[in-house]
Parts: sequence; C-alpha cells; structure tokens
Amino acid sequence: MTDTSTESAADAVPEPYDGLPGAFPYAFRASESWLFKSYVAVAVLLSLAIALVFALGLVVLLGQSAAVTGGTFTFSRAFVVFVGLLVVAPLLAPVLLVARRHRRTGSSVRYDRALALSALVFVASLYVGLVASVPPGLQEPTDSAVVEMLYSLPQLAGLVPPLLAVGLMYAVHRFLRRDVDA
Repeated sequence: MTDTSTESAADAVPEPYDGLPGAFPYAFRASESWLFKSYVAVAVLLSLAIALVFALGLVVLLGQSAAVTGGTFTFSRAFVVFVGLLVVAPLLAPVLLVARRHRRTGSSVRYDRALALSALVFVASLYVGLVASVPPGLQEPTDSAVVEMLYSLPQLAGLVPPLLAVGLMYAVHRFLRRDVDA
C-alpha cells in the first residue's frame, strides 16, 4: 500500500529552478497571489521590451561611433549597458526574491502581493521619471496639468521617482521577509 500523504505533499512543492529564466515560471507556479502572477507577466514583457530598446540604442551608438577609438565613446557604450541594467534589475528583483523565498522557506500571499504592488509602483515611477526627463525640444503640448508640472522639473528630477520606488521595494522586502502565513 502506498502512502499518499507523502506523494501529495511532494506534488505541492514546486520543483527547483535553475537561474534567471527558470525563476519566472517557478515564481509564477509557486505563488498563490494573482497580483504577483500578473506582475510576473508584466515583468517579463517589460524586461524584454526594455532590453530590446537598450540593445537597439547600443547598436545606434555603435554605428555613430564606429570610426572613433577609445575615450568618451567607449565610456558611453558601457554607460548605455549600465543604465539598461539599472532599469531592468528592479523589474526582475521581485520575481527573484519571491522565487528564492518559496524555494528556501516558503512564502506568504501577503509578502508576494506587497512585493508585486511595490514593483508596480516602480513601473509607474519609470513612466513618471521618463516624462520628467524629456528634453524641452521633444516635449509636446498637452492639456494635462500633471504632465506640464513634470515637464517643468529639471531633467535630473526624473531620477527621483524610480529611486524612491526602489527604496520602497527594498523596505517592503525587509519589513515582510519574516512574514509567514499561519
């Protein structure tokens, strides 16, 4: 006679994952939060889109500076890659944190949901930061008072919303990391 209680318990635990690509399906299957599951889909699509935009930007930059050797152009190429990583890393971090937590200690729906909410705040802050950093020559006329207010800010102010959102994500992770469902 087979002991079905151990089989069903083993079936309930998701299989481990190998690296970044495996963390997405693992976190999606392991989490019970529908908000987090929807964030996983958003994170995949946004990460791919942002990676594509930065890769195309790098290709254009390489094309414009192909004849020049070393110096400033080499730095600007590396800087494009660095900024791309700074944008994509906070999109991927919640998925990796939840996957790691489910794999090691188990996670709660509250933690998954809170991390997904803070990550969605980061996504919104990217938009706000982009609008605030639009150069004056590229700003389009608008009837929106919010967009006009963002246009009036200095371009460096576009860094503030994403940085605050990353701080929020970190605070949510630190505050709820020991949270376990009863």
